Amino acid sequence: MAFIRKPLADCVPELVATARGDQPATLVIRGGKLVNVCSGEILEGMSIGIQGGRIAYVGKEVSHMIGEGTQVIDAGGKYMAPGLLDGHCHIESTQLTVSEFARAVLPMGTTGGFFDAHEIANVFGLKGIKLMLDEMRGTPLAAYMQVASCVPAAGEEFETTGASIGPKEVAEAFTWGDDVIALGEVMNFPGVVYSDEKMLGEIQATLRAGRYVDGHFTWPSSDWRLPIYAAAGVTGDHECVTADDVIERVRLGMYAKMRRGSAWHDVAKTITAHTERGLDPRRMMLVTDDRSSESLRDEGHMDFVVRHAISQGVRPVTAFQMATINTAERFGLARDIGSITPGSYADIILLDGNLSDVNVVLTVAAGVVVAENGVMTATLSSYTYPQEVLSSVHLSSRPTAEDFVIPAPISTGKLAARVIEVRENHVETLEQILTLPVEEGKLQIGNGDGLCKIAVFERHKGTGNKSVGVVNGIGFHEPAAIAMTVAHDSHNVLVIGNDDELMSQAANAVADAQGGVAVITAGGTTLFPLAIAGLMSTEPFEIASAQSAAISKALYDAGCTLNYAFMTLSLLALAVIPTLRLTDKGLVRISPEEGIQRVSLFV
Repeated sequence: MAFIRKPLADCVPELVATARGDQPATLVIRGGKLVNVCSGEILEGMSIGIQGGRIAYVGKEVSHMIGEGTQVIDAGGKYMAPGLLDGHCHIESTQLTVSEFARAVLPMGTTGGFFDAHEIANVFGLKGIKLMLDEMRGTPLAAYMQVASCVPAAGEEFETTGASIGPKEVAEAFTWGDDVIALGEVMNFPGVVYSDEKMLGEIQATLRAGRYVDGHFTWPSSDWRLPIYAAAGVTGDHECVTADDVIERVRLGMYAKMRRGSAWHDVAKTITAHTERGLDPRRMMLVTDDRSSESLRDEGHMDFVVRHAISQGVRPVTAFQMATINTAERFGLARDIGSITPGSYADIILLDGNLSDVNVVLTVAAGVVVAENGVMTATLSSYTYPQEVLSSVHLSSRPTAEDFVIPAPISTGKLAARVIEVRENHVETLEQILTLPVEEGKLQIGNGDGLCKIAVFERHKGTGNKSVGVVNGIGFHEPAAIAMTVAHDSHNVLVIGNDDELMSQAANAVADAQGGVAVITAGGTTLFPLAIAGLMSTEPFEIASAQSAAISKALYDAGCTLNYAFMTLSLLALAVIPTLRLTDKGLVRISPEEGIQRVSLFV
C-alpha cells in the first residue's frame, strides 16, 4: 500500500475543488467532537473532508463533497483529534525496525514523530541513518529524521564508535530531503559552550540549511552556561527533570520536552511548571525518549504519555496540544502536521469515552485508515537491511572469565574504589566511594555485597579495548550476568554481573548472535537477538516485545527489580550524562565543574 504525502503547493487545486463540492472527497469523517488544538476548544457536531493525503474541509456540513467513491466514516460523537507526534525518539531504542515501530504505534494513535537515529549512526554513520530514512519513507508515518550530532557522543578520547560524523556529514545529510529536519540532540554541550570547532561547525551547517538544532543540556538549569548554549541556536531540549529546568528553557525561547520513557519518569515533576507555577504551556512538549517494545505492548506510546500528563492535572486539550501542535510548531511544520485544519495532512485519530482516557479506536494517516480498534488494517511493505548491517559485532577475541578480573595495586587488604550507583527511573547515575576487599592481588566483588562488575568490550574495529569497573544497585541475589550490544551511545558490548564465568558466557552469547541481550543464571540462558546493527530485532513487534519481556523476567528472577531494567542498564556506558560511566576506554566522570574527564577506578 502506498502512502502519499505531497507538498501542499501540489495539492491546492484539488483541495479547493473538494472544499467547494466540485470534486468528491476521498474520505469523509462526520459527526464528531473536534479537538481543536489551535483554539484549545472541543467543538461539537463537526466533520472533516479529505482529498488524498490532506484535509480539504473542516466544518459542520460535508454532504456536498460526498460522491460515489467517497469513503464515509460516521464518528458517532467520538472525539476527533490530530494524530499524536513524538517530539524526541530513537526508534532503535524500541528494539524494532522502523516498519515494525510504525505497526506498533499507529494503532495507539501516533501518526508521526521526530527521530534521531544516533544509535545506528554510532555503528554505521551516515549509511545507518540513510537506511532508516529510506525505510521510514515507506511507512504511513509523518516521519522526520534528525542528523546525529555527537558521533561519538563524548569524543574519541573517551570511547570508540563504529563511525564519526562532523560538519561535512551533517551538511550532506540535509541534501537528502526536507524530511531531514534537524540536528539531533547536541550532547556535547560543553563543546558548544567552549567553542569546540566540530560542534559549532555542525550547528552552523544545520542553520545554513534552514533546519533546527535540538539540545541535551544536563547541567543545572540555573547554570550560567545555559544561555550560551541557547545563543548557539539550540531551540529545544529534552533533558528536563525539574520544573525549573522547563521554566529556564522556555524563558530563553526554547521548547522544553518532558519525557515519559520506559524507565525515566520525568513528566510528573516537570509538568508542575505549568500546573502549579502557571507557565504558558505552548512551548512545552510531551515526548518518549524512549519506550521499549515491551513497554509499548504493556503501556502504550504517546497515548500513554498524554494520558499520564492528564493524570498529573493537565487539562486534556492542553495535553493534546503538547503532543501535537506544540511539537509541529517547534520544527516549523504546523502547516503540515499537528492539527485538524484545512490544508494539513490528514493524520486523524478517533477516541472513544472520555478524552482523558485517550482511548484510540481509529487511526487515519495520510488520508488512509490504517488501524481500527487497536489493530492495523493497512499492510506495510517489508524492508531488507544489507548483510553488513546484520554482522556488526567484531570482538578481537572471545571473552573469558579472566577478562573480568580487576587487578589491584596491593596483594591483600582493602582499597577505596569508585562505584557507579544506578538510580531507578533516572538517566543519571551517582558516584560512590566504597572500601572493597582485595585478595591475591584481585578486587573481590560479588561475595554477597550486592555489588556487580561492569565491563565494556570494543566491538566495532577489533581494537581489543576493554575496561572493567564496579556497579551498585543491580540487585542480583544469585550468580547472574547480563550482556548487551545496546550500550548507549557507542554500542560496544556491555556486561554486568557478579560471576566472572557467567559474564564471559553472556558476552559470547551476544557476540555469537551478532547482537542482542543475554541474561545467564544457573537456570539457563535468555537471549533476545538484535541482529540489525546490534540494536534492532528482525522479528515482528509481537515476537520482539515478548523477547524483551523475557529479558525483564530473567533479570527480575535473578533479583534485579529495577523498572524496565534493561533500558536503565543500557545507559551505563553513556559518557555524557552525569555522573559516572564506563566506556571501552575506562571510567568517565561528568560534572558541571570539570566537564567530562577520565578517572581511575581506585581513589
